[in-house]
Amino acid sequence: MKRSLVYLSALVLSIFFASCAADDTADVIINQEGGNPGNPTNPGTTEIGGTLAEDLILETGTEYNLTSALIVSEGITLTINPGAVIKATTGADVYVAIMQGGKIMAEGTSSNPIVFTSNSATPNPGDWGGLIVLGKAPINSVSGGDATSTSEIGGLPYGGNVADDNSGIIKYLRIEYSGGAADASSENNGFSFYGVGNGTTIEYIQAFEGKDDGVEFFGGTVNASFVSVIGAQDDSVDWTEGFTGALTNVYIEHRQAHDKGIEGDGFNTDIGNNSSPLFWSAPIINNLTINGNGSSNENEAIRLRAGTRALFNNVLLSGFAEGFDLDSDGASSPTGQGVLDGDTGVTDITFDDVILNLKNDTGESFGESEFFTGIGNGTGADYSSWSAGWTRN
Repeated sequence: MKRSLVYLSALVLSIFFASCAADDTADVIINQEGGNPGNPTNPGTTEIGGTLAEDLILETGTEYNLTSALIVSEGITLTINPGAVIKATTGADVYVAIMQGGKIMAEGTSSNPIVFTSNSATPNPGDWGGLIVLGKAPINSVSGGDATSTSEIGGLPYGGNVADDNSGIIKYLRIEYSGGAADASSENNGFSFYGVGNGTTIEYIQAFEGKDDGVEFFGGTVNASFVSVIGAQDDSVDWTEGFTGALTNVYIEHRQAHDKGIEGDGFNTDIGNNSSPLFWSAPIINNLTINGNGSSNENEAIRLRAGTRALFNNVLLSGFAEGFDLDSDGASSPTGQGVLDGDTGVTDITFDDVILNLKNDTGESFGESEFFTGIGNGTGADYSSWSAGWTRN
């Protein structure tokens, strides 16, 4: 049976029913089904969704059913304690979004991670949306200052000029079976970071068996470490719109359906680079492993395009027809210029079962000796040393 909000106060789930926000989500839902809310050994299942008007705490050992989009508004904090399990009803419009000025404090542990997954009895990639975080850090799809863009899913604002913007803490958090598509051009990812600032902490995250990208960065300056993406059916890690953070200890494993291990864009080619002064995506990637399905498949591990810059250190690529594919589209997309300027390149890399190490389609003249240093010296992400207890295989 369903229990009223009065019972939930014992679980420190205190919240008022809020009016619908501009994103058209429903009023917030918090209903208890079965169990005894005061008994941690049998807490039952709690339904959540809607737009939060006050802080919300999701408790250890409790299972939550996410029945609609859960929107964390400006000034509101969503706290998720270790071991909380959030099961999402099937649908691309079922996701969690942390708005600009809102915060997520999700700190699991290696032995008690936080898990977002599908509520289906037979879960599949694309069952639900995923986690969306929207910050106030710079993006290059707008002209600068406080100008913002809007997200693919939900049409939510992001971007600005606060490089150290803080959207909270995400640690030891796993997202499963996400990536549902709203339409042909609007697709959820596992983790979508829109203009997120480097005051935000992102460590020990996994995207498992998602329909679209595992982790995507739309501009911003946030750093992320200990990142696992297994079974993403589109790109495992994606960046665009001027992303300039650092990614450290990244493990990617392809399954039967997949696209690139990494696809890096200097700007969003559907919008253009509108920044002034002009800037491009320019992340640093340290300790990277990408395991493909073998060089006999027509696939590539890493594609860099649309003017992106990127510096890679300590890389292990296994099982690809192509290692790196660099593309340019003329002067407005100077990917190759980044190599010539020393802003794009690879230090210490090992290729295992890779036919072509580098494909240069930029129009600029450079080869492997200008792009790679220390071939044979890469050891990758050392995944076994940090993945135990909280990831799925």
